[in-house]
Amino acid sequence: MLVAIWILNVIHWGSALVGLFAFVHALLQRADAYSAADRKTKPIWMLITGGATLAMALFSVMGPGMIFWVPAMAAVLVYIVDVRPKLIEVQRGGSSW
Repeated sequence: MLVAIWILNVIHWGSALVGLFAFVHALLQRADAYSAADRKTKPIWMLITGGATLAMALFSVMGPGMIFWVPAMAAVLVYIVDVRPKLIEVQRGGSSW
C-alpha cells in the first residue's frame, strides 16, 4: 500500500512539472508563431497551460479531485503533442508564413 501511495505522489508531482514545462514553453514562444501555426493565440495557451498546471498541483490523481486532474493533464498533453511541435516547426522555417 505504501508503494502505491508513493507511485501516485510521483505521478501527481511529475504531472505538475510537465504542466510547468508546457507553461514555460508557451510563455517563451513568439506570439505570431501561434497564428502562423494555425493554433489558438499565445494568451489562450498560457491560460490553458497555466490553469492546468495549477489544477494538477492542487488536485490529486486519486479521489474527488481527479475530476479536475484528468482534463488538466489532457490539456497539457494536447499542448505538448500538438501545439509545441507546430510552433517549433514554424519558428525553424519548416512552414511558410
